[in-house]
Amino acid sequence: MARDTTDQTPVTSVADLTEYLAQGNKPKERFRIGTEHEKFAFFRADNSPVPYFGEASISALLNGMAEKSGWEPIIDAGNIIGLAEQSGQGAISLEPGGQFELSGAPLENLHQTCKESNQHLAVLREVAEPLGIRFLGIGGSPKWTFAETPRMPKSRYDIMSRYMPKVGSQGLDMMYRTCTIQVNLDFSSEEDMRRKMQVSLKLQPLSTALFASSPFTDGKPNGLLSWRGSIWRDTDNQRAGVLPVAFNADFGFEDYVEWALDVPMYFVVRDGHYHDCTHVTFRQFMTGALKRELADWEPNMGDWTNHLSTLFPDVRLKRFLEMRGADGGPWRRICALPAFWVGLLYDDAALDAAEDLTRSWTYEDTIAMRDAVPAQALAAKHRGTPLFDIAREVLSISRLGLKNRNRLNGDEVDESIFLAPLDEVLAKKATLAEDLLSLYNGRWNGSVDPVFTEYQY
Repeated sequence: MARDTTDQTPVTSVADLTEYLAQGNKPKERFRIGTEHEKFAFFRADNSPVPYFGEASISALLNGMAEKSGWEPIIDAGNIIGLAEQSGQGAISLEPGGQFELSGAPLENLHQTCKESNQHLAVLREVAEPLGIRFLGIGGSPKWTFAETPRMPKSRYDIMSRYMPKVGSQGLDMMYRTCTIQVNLDFSSEEDMRRKMQVSLKLQPLSTALFASSPFTDGKPNGLLSWRGSIWRDTDNQRAGVLPVAFNADFGFEDYVEWALDVPMYFVVRDGHYHDCTHVTFRQFMTGALKRELADWEPNMGDWTNHLSTLFPDVRLKRFLEMRGADGGPWRRICALPAFWVGLLYDDAALDAAEDLTRSWTYEDTIAMRDAVPAQALAAKHRGTPLFDIAREVLSISRLGLKNRNRLNGDEVDESIFLAPLDEVLAKKATLAEDLLSLYNGRWNGSVDPVFTEYQY
């Protein structure tokens, strides 16, 4: 999230919080696609990480991008920590370890999404090249130890870094050493949200498997195909994972709110200052828990919006749905991830088919897949069936949805073209992680360094 929200509208009831989510409902013709992608910045001279401060640095990249784009700098405690397009059409932000993220504009079709990503990477390369900086697109930091990984001067990350070791064993690795590709998608009603939430929660482990690309840690194989997927199994299980309540037949906005209310907060922002609130839940905040600590202790809608942004379920509900299961990857996958989900969720026939396929899948089934996928990826099984086989069926449904949408580019080609990287995974019967391991054990001669050359942006 590039900038934390300021909205002084008082919160007077739980109904206010539920209504906030319900305001995300929009007619189908106004559905949009918002794609986010992160990448690791490194120095091409020695594959070392890029620090925040200095002439060749993350802050220099941000300042250079501000000059090129005209986007507004986002400042935290005097440091530039992101950029925002003035009309709200996109933002650049930093993850805790310097991972450089584009949060794309809400766009109408995947052709626009892919063009946006390519334009962003082209401008970024133009700024980065004189600094000797390039970017790596995979799901986990392959070489740098945690101690070698830089720290970004962002107030919310200071609070999170102190808190994470208290609630899980891998939260700091999640923050500092992983990258993802995500897509944000709309819903038309509470029922539409429910259907999309349930289908996408059940299929999120399949997304993790298809996009698995984090087999290295500290310069050697880590025994997994999606280290990032494994990390999320013990980051902070109060706010992450698969929500049991979302599997209920009558799941709705209020159910998500009731869950969110009992998750510990990270912070509130008052007069530009971040106050550590990890000792209270939002429900306690609403009943005056911070009255002795803050002069302005009453919750507002900005506090609620910020709290929602600190929840990490595999599918996150805001005024849209965020698909959060995939590892980061090469540039073609920046287009493939949103294509996968748009095809499944934005066409009525495809959503019906995906719902029929997954209707009997239980919470326990989903957890079992989620637990198996980090090590086995598409070789993991669902009720005895390899995910390879399920992936073929799901990809066919997604392709159906994209063809039905019939959004054509200038060459009269529909959006299903962007599924090609996933078709290749199924054709080879190997994920990117398995490709990387084959290279490591083959012509890379037991070194991860070539990944910086062969998979750079």
